[in-house]
Amino acid sequence: MSKGFYKLSLKSRIHILYILLTFVCITVTGGFAYNFAAKVIEQNALQLKQTMLNKTVQTLDESMRHMIVASYSLMMSETYNRVMNDVRNEDGSRFYTDLSLMQTPFAQLKQIEPAVDSVLLATPIGDFYSTQDSLMGDASFRQLYEKEIADRSWNVHWVAGHEDQLFQGKKRVITLLVRPLRNSLNNGYNLSDVYLIVNFNEEYMDHLIRENVLDDQIGLFLVDGQGQSILPGVSPAPTDLGTAAFLEAFGRQQQGAFSYPNENDEQLVNYARLKLDENWSLVAVQSKSNLLGEMREIGWLILAIMIGCMMIALMFSSVLTRLLLSPLNKLYRIIQRVENNDLDARFASKYEDEVSVIGYRFNRMMGQIENLIEANTISEQERLRYEIKALQAQINPHFLYNTLNTILWKSQFGQSEQVGEMIVSLSLLFKLGLNNGQEMTTLEQELNHVEQYMLLQQQCYEEMFMYTIRMDGAARHALLPKILLQPLVENSILHGFKNVERPCRIEIEATVNRNHLKLSVSDNGHGLDADTMNRTLEEPLQKHASYALYNIYSRLRLNYGEAASMHFESTPDKRTTVMITIPFHGEEGL
Repeated sequence: MSKGFYKLSLKSRIHILYILLTFVCITVTGGFAYNFAAKVIEQNALQLKQTMLNKTVQTLDESMRHMIVASYSLMMSETYNRVMNDVRNEDGSRFYTDLSLMQTPFAQLKQIEPAVDSVLLATPIGDFYSTQDSLMGDASFRQLYEKEIADRSWNVHWVAGHEDQLFQGKKRVITLLVRPLRNSLNNGYNLSDVYLIVNFNEEYMDHLIRENVLDDQIGLFLVDGQGQSILPGVSPAPTDLGTAAFLEAFGRQQQGAFSYPNENDEQLVNYARLKLDENWSLVAVQSKSNLLGEMREIGWLILAIMIGCMMIALMFSSVLTRLLLSPLNKLYRIIQRVENNDLDARFASKYEDEVSVIGYRFNRMMGQIENLIEANTISEQERLRYEIKALQAQINPHFLYNTLNTILWKSQFGQSEQVGEMIVSLSLLFKLGLNNGQEMTTLEQELNHVEQYMLLQQQCYEEMFMYTIRMDGAARHALLPKILLQPLVENSILHGFKNVERPCRIEIEATVNRNHLKLSVSDNGHGLDADTMNRTLEEPLQKHASYALYNIYSRLRLNYGEAASMHFESTPDKRTTVMITIPFHGEEGL
């Protein structure tokens, strides 16, 4: 993918990147807006549900409190106390009379609380109930509610919705169990074996819960502490509410909200505990996907905007790329002309953008290239001229005449051995100087060349001078321009030793100092003005007294630039040294 992208034209890459940028910007903006709106809707929905839930719980608490008060009102009636006297006296003979008397309180209770379905007053002398209801013959209160009766901690106890097993009809009811209160009417007797059982219609309780619900997508469930439904007949709770994960998130707070993932979707849960029975809680469950269903329209709208913007980007990208790439295409055509050796091609544009700046810098670069080409041509011509002059210097007529004259003179005097040595030296001198047409030679060959020159001069000027050559073995094969040392030695012989009657010496030394090769030629001749020579090295040729020295310095600069140097030191009639320093990179060359 990446390799294919790199092979595309700049225009195609701009097309792709422009559309991609549009896509990313709209996607990020749309995604952020969608998530932000979804989060706000979710928070508002949770707050709204919590408000509705708290109101419903308050209504439910009030209704249950009214049911309890109505039940206690029955137990405070005069008729109820008369019956309780017979219960205390264990007088079962008045059972039917008492049953008849209790019909009025039972009817009043049903009138006060419409949700009452049936009432039973269980006593040791018998069970009292409304004669409009029919008891099931095989049903026993104490058997059915054995577990609740065994718990002595409550005066009022609510039993979750179930099928009524006391009265015929098997209606779905919620049961309120009430123990009598001790008061002056029962003379302090503990009626611990007396219970008032009030059955409330389960559907009525469900109606109380759902009358404030505005959205049918919200599931309302009255559950106990284990997540089991209190109204299983009319509103069974999902099995998820009984899982350990849900109960852990449910916590022990009076109210709260949390999200709960199930197998199909994430659920938004609100809960509030009842005050009359804190083990009962009202739970509101709403599917997050249903809540955010309206957000799908926003999602489709964002998608439509994205597609529209990409189409617009595709339409305008061609125009934009043509405008943006116009200077670049012009510069490209200029470069093609330069590739075809049209070095006079120059960039011109009415724009002042970055591409135009590059184009104008390209113009300056082309001007510099032309100058460099011209300078290089001149330098090459100078180098060839210096090489020719250097070769001419080693075979100048005066030196050649003296050498050949000496050979002739020695041959006439029968000094054939010395004649042979001179011929060999002269042959080696020319061979090493020519160097097979190569400008660069090794240090060892350069020292051999200058030694052959000094051997010939010793034969021509007998007992005029002695010489020594010292070379650092590490620099034996170092490369350097040929014929550097011979002109220096020639200056010492022709000018330094002229009219000198004392013994003369020439010392040549080649040493390596770090990354530099140092070549020095010293003599004990007349000497020279070293300061003047050092100052005039950079001056034009016509100002130099010694063409040979200028030739050497110019060739050094042509080959090494500022990395090479040439320096003079002189103490008249004692020691004069010319020091050449060039870069050194090991035995294999420079």
